Amino acid sequence: MKKQLSLCIAAMIFFSSYAMGVTYKAIGLSGGFNESQALGNSGTQQVGYGQGSVTGNQPHAMLWNGSANSYIDLNPSGFSSSWALGTNGSQQVGNAGQHAILWNGSANDYIDLNPKGFYQTEARGICGTQQVGTGLTSTLSPIYALLWNGSATDYIVLNPSGYLAAEAYGMSGTQQVGYGYTGNRDHALLWNGSATDYVDLNPDWLQDSEAHGTNGVQQVGKGFSFSTTGGNEHALVWSGSAASCIDLHQFLPAAFTQSYANGIDIYGNIVGYAVDSSGGYHAILWQVPEPCTLLLLGLGARLCLRASPRRAAGLRKKVRKTINGNHSPQPFFC
Repeated sequence: MKKQLSLCIAAMIFFSSYAMGVTYKAIGLSGGFNESQALGNSGTQQVGYGQGSVTGNQPHAMLWNGSANSYIDLNPSGFSSSWALGTNGSQQVGNAGQHAILWNGSANDYIDLNPKGFYQTEARGICGTQQVGTGLTSTLSPIYALLWNGSATDYIVLNPSGYLAAEAYGMSGTQQVGYGYTGNRDHALLWNGSATDYVDLNPDWLQDSEAHGTNGVQQVGKGFSFSTTGGNEHALVWSGSAASCIDLHQFLPAAFTQSYANGIDIYGNIVGYAVDSSGGYHAILWQVPEPCTLLLLGLGARLCLRASPRRAAGLRKKVRKTINGNHSPQPFFC
């Protein structure tokens, strides 16, 4: 422990030569679009929605590859609106109309995941051959968190005992994330493949929270409290427990009043959106250190790696191994 702490302090001194804070990049749409949100990412792909005159002023599911001009409109023929909420780098999930949809990179190649007995479903996360989301069996039913295996007939319900309702938003490897309704509050939840294996991620300094994405090690989402966030929603990142929660809103310019984190990849890049003081929505990409460097943030070091992407990734990996040892969990590539 003493040796690890000494190395940790040395790492703090080494990384302090880089800039302070966390960087972000806007990837919003223009030219016929008046609103866009990025809601998930994996590898080089980002997904979300855009709307404006080119979509008949209806929201359309969108697929990006790192820039505003790279977008693909995923809205299937016959549907007036759609949203893409997650991707594994080759497939995308979301909804069109009131049915959960699994896309294969284009508007014409998709699978309807809506199970028999459900009148409304939405797929919100994907990893490998599995998808997670939510469903209703009637207008009066509780909300169900669902885990699919690539078809409408192969799914399980994740709602834990003691929670009146639940929704699942994202997954990576064996992890699924979302929230559960306790009867008066929403608490971010982390599942491991079943309704009985879960962690309540809500920290004591937040009233409500939701987890929207995971890379298998870290989880991201949102939360608020009248005492700590002024009643505004703030983007959050966790590392598997309520105590590990970090508020990402602190790294954005003061012009933004609210923020939401919806997806995180294996490199720690987080996508979501922020709302400015005029009510405008802006797609946001946070680029943050991995768990060990987040520990340094907790010790008071605000770090931002500005080396080349390859060198920065190597440095993050080296420090992470120093802090956590050889047995730390590794992010899962979906």
